[in-house]
Amino acid sequence: MRDMLFIDGQWSAPAHGGQFTVTNPATEEVFAHAPAATAEDVDRAVRAARKAFDEGPWPKMSGAARAATLRKIADGILASKEELARIEVMDNGKPLPEAIWDIEDTAGCFSYYADLAEQMDVSAEEQIDLGDSRFTSKVVREPIGVAGAIIPWNYPLLMASWKVAPALAAGCTMVLKPSELTPLTALELGAIVEHAGLPAGVLNIVTGLGPDAGQPLSEHPLVDKLAFTGSVPTGSKIMAAAARDIKNISLELGGKSPFVVFADCDVEKAVEWVMFGIFWNQGEVCSATSRVLVEESLYPAFLERLVTEAAKIKIGDGLEDGVLLGPLVSKGQQEKILAMIERGVTGGARIAYGGKRPADLARGYFLEPTILTDMDEDNTVWREEIFGPVVCVKTFRDEADAIRMANDSRFGLAAAVMSDDLERCDRVARAFRAGIVWINCSQPTFTQAPWGGYKQSGIGRELGSWGLSNYLEVKQITSFDATKTWGWYIKE
Repeated sequence: MRDMLFIDGQWSAPAHGGQFTVTNPATEEVFAHAPAATAEDVDRAVRAARKAFDEGPWPKMSGAARAATLRKIADGILASKEELARIEVMDNGKPLPEAIWDIEDTAGCFSYYADLAEQMDVSAEEQIDLGDSRFTSKVVREPIGVAGAIIPWNYPLLMASWKVAPALAAGCTMVLKPSELTPLTALELGAIVEHAGLPAGVLNIVTGLGPDAGQPLSEHPLVDKLAFTGSVPTGSKIMAAAARDIKNISLELGGKSPFVVFADCDVEKAVEWVMFGIFWNQGEVCSATSRVLVEESLYPAFLERLVTEAAKIKIGDGLEDGVLLGPLVSKGQQEKILAMIERGVTGGARIAYGGKRPADLARGYFLEPTILTDMDEDNTVWREEIFGPVVCVKTFRDEADAIRMANDSRFGLAAAVMSDDLERCDRVARAFRAGIVWINCSQPTFTQAPWGGYKQSGIGRELGSWGLSNYLEVKQITSFDATKTWGWYIKE
């Protein structure tokens, strides 16, 4: 595993030679050290990206030429899939099959944006009908410039690809700052892009703590665009930093997503999707459907089956066969979630299952899959993002009641509805105030479809053509017919 920063196509030590530890959350053991960048390193990385954009070949290349490099990056990721997945299990905690799926999705993201880069060669210009024969006008799309990307720890390499791939496809250059909890696969990406022949300075990777590396990146005057995925408080700080220079920003922030389950659906299918919606990736998912609203008549059978199935989940080190729930990413995250559960119970919630670390796992930041019920709508666990394997379950009376409860949140990232009545599903889906809605499922995510939320869940959309648009400026070019006279001041 690499212990150098990747700046201007070169591997180099941080200016002050600092390092920080990376801990395996399943064993609580330090297994790697990563380079600790500071403002000096970030400045060097940004200036390398600036030079590569202003003077280098990447922004001027055809989309097809950029696509060829992006496909080499995708191939490099797949060639290292097993190694990358094992690293992510060790620094994030997720089960190995999930990590492998993430790495495959990462490669697919680069391949998808390679296709869009090629399409830019034929769709880069759009003719505009102005309704005046003396003028012709077209719109061209150009790369926005130097992008800064700050990514979270829950999907380390995948979340990086959601920003790096479209930025490179658009012709931008980038400085990537991964989470200090999971920095290792981002550094491996540096080796992959180097081998793929990406020009020096196009992608720079700096690892370090938020105040030392993330803040200088978000405040750097030579950065044209900031892309961030993470918490609302940090997103607010990044938005404030961007305001000083009027930087373009995209923010994908928190969520407290509802899952509405109507009584006409199959209990087994409903329980399976509810579990996938909250226990997948240890519930450390911004879109996790952590508020489950069940129609009153179905509630007893639903809760009984949910508790039964949650008790069957194998908890342990993500490298062990059959494990479906790994540890939380850090001791701090474990303590935070246990404290929130305690606050919820103090406020009236009942623990139907879980709520503590497993008794048979003395080491590791583990937490049982947890089901909370009977809380009021103003209880902290119902209203605030927990970001762990904790689901809150309440009943609703009718469709109107369900929609009201679902939308009563400062977040609006995702929502789900389950019913055999597809007309009702469509009606409820349209009523949700959320950017992502699932019908009869929860969490499936596709690179081709837009990702982002309403309200305090963020600004802008990632993935699909919307993700590419994040890194493009739109320019109008209008021409007057030179054979004609304007004749405003000078008359013929």
